[in-house]
Amino acid sequence: MALSENDPNSFSRPDLAVVTHIHLELNVDFNRKVLSGKAILHIEKKGATNTVILDNRDLIILSVINVDNGSTLNYKIENDIGYGSKFIIELPTPIDASNENDTRYKFEINYETSSDATGLQWLTPEQTAGGKYPYLFSQCEAIHARSVLPCQDTPSVKFTYSAMISAPEEMIVLMSAILDDVTYSETRKIYRFHQPIPIPSYLIAIAVGVLVSKKIGPRTTVWAEHEYIVRSAYEFAETETMLQIAEQICGPYLWGVYDLLVLPPSFPFGGMENPCLTFVTPTLLAGDRSLANVVAHEIAHSWTGNLVTNANFEHFWLNEGFTMFVERKINGRMFGEKYRQFSALNGLKSLEECIETLGKSNQITNLVPNLIGINPDDSFSVVPYEKGHTFLFYLEQLLGGSDVFEPFLKSYLNTYKYKSIITNNWKEYLYKYFPNKIELLDSVDWNAWFNTPGMPPVIPNYDKSLAIACTELAQKWISWEETTTSPFDKNDIQNLTAIQTITFLAELRASSTILSLKKLETMQDTYDFNSIKNAEIRFLWLRLCIKSRWASKVSDALDFATEQGRLKFVRPIFRDLYKWEEMRQTAVDTYLKNKNKMMYVTAHMVAKDLHLND
Repeated sequence: MALSENDPNSFSRPDLAVVTHIHLELNVDFNRKVLSGKAILHIEKKGATNTVILDNRDLIILSVINVDNGSTLNYKIENDIGYGSKFIIELPTPIDASNENDTRYKFEINYETSSDATGLQWLTPEQTAGGKYPYLFSQCEAIHARSVLPCQDTPSVKFTYSAMISAPEEMIVLMSAILDDVTYSETRKIYRFHQPIPIPSYLIAIAVGVLVSKKIGPRTTVWAEHEYIVRSAYEFAETETMLQIAEQICGPYLWGVYDLLVLPPSFPFGGMENPCLTFVTPTLLAGDRSLANVVAHEIAHSWTGNLVTNANFEHFWLNEGFTMFVERKINGRMFGEKYRQFSALNGLKSLEECIETLGKSNQITNLVPNLIGINPDDSFSVVPYEKGHTFLFYLEQLLGGSDVFEPFLKSYLNTYKYKSIITNNWKEYLYKYFPNKIELLDSVDWNAWFNTPGMPPVIPNYDKSLAIACTELAQKWISWEETTTSPFDKNDIQNLTAIQTITFLAELRASSTILSLKKLETMQDTYDFNSIKNAEIRFLWLRLCIKSRWASKVSDALDFATEQGRLKFVRPIFRDLYKWEEMRQTAVDTYLKNKNKMMYVTAHMVAKDLHLND
């Protein structure tokens, strides 16, 4: 059953009483691995109710106090259903009995997090680059904010927030907010933040560690451990250019600063669009800026997702499909339209593999899936990203190209900024914006796009010119007779861009032909993939080796899958090794040995891939 009327994954009922602001006062305790303190919630009653309903996951609630008069309030926490529990607080009767219209409340909730909070990753010094100090970071998307603070953990609710965070004096504290000031208190520092733009709970973020920074643009400072800072500043030097292009496409950037934090390797995603402070994985540090497109993606989220937000995660494509679309437009302006379409072509291949893995009739592959009874973590895939992008590219072509569609995009973002919406809101606005194209819009098979599993009903005819060299080189390897002299040399790869090399390897992996070990050994001798720093290339090379059952490469693959925690890389490698019967137990043993170093979402998903939850 759905947990509530408007969001299958949240108990909260913002239609009856809604949180409008949260103030946090928290102490960071690395010894106990907890955040402790209080959250002050500003609440507005909307309907006939005598309670406010929040989400909670393993929070230890000490007391709930009515700030207006200091009285203690009654509350109840129901049983956990696997990804949270209902936290019900009784609303006080109005102090002035004659004022029945008193609808605003302020509650102080004293609490602490569990040491196993699913939204927090506490790293030991050994798990950091510096090796001397511990580190804390959060990952609240999709529904883990409820393990960090009491809140209405649904993206349909947006609230402003402020925070006072106390941490050891050697530490820097960063949040998805504007830093106001830092004061000292004995051996600790107090950081004060505020976020004036209303955000959904999943965009609350905190990081605490021994960090250094370097300014790389008028709006951007990059933060990292000392060991990463020089490489990070170089890698992300084009951030301001991307921001300016995004503003041309989407409208003014409203968040003030756009900082970047390069996290330790266990961070589970390529990036996370926390407002004012994008989190990124160190696997982007390729040394040649070839993977900085992830930053373009997170920049795009400043509009698509952060300003206009999916009202629940069934409509996640409104966040990710649009963001993919804007990301590729940014890259198209920087590197040319052919590059944009080449990137889309690669995305389509990722979508094909994903749908093959999930199953062509699996309703999770719908653009708008049904998530009743399903944890959004379990439905996470490239579908909302790539099926969503494909749909928007198709619509742009159908309606007359970018000159017609980009003004619509800007208007849509401006109309719905600060709001949370569902797919139908967007569709209605599309019809309203294009009154002269109703017939064209009526020709779209909306049901096939939104509610039908599998590949999209229409595949755009993308420009393939940048793919030709990749396909030709892949075919050359497939057709090479090993008894003849190798016709390959290192210039084959040196003449390709990084994204073309990635495509070349992806084509070999997707091919029905399994390359012999001799061919792979020749490939390694010629191109030396083992020494390439680009994580995407390394990942595809290792998967190609697994496909050909190159046993001596398994330890390299497992090292790669455990030295960083990015789901995009970790899950496919463990899945591939699970399918290789002789290596299955090795994969399981490696996971069990390393799972405590993984963030919750990584450990949870890999356990599913290895069928350890069956």
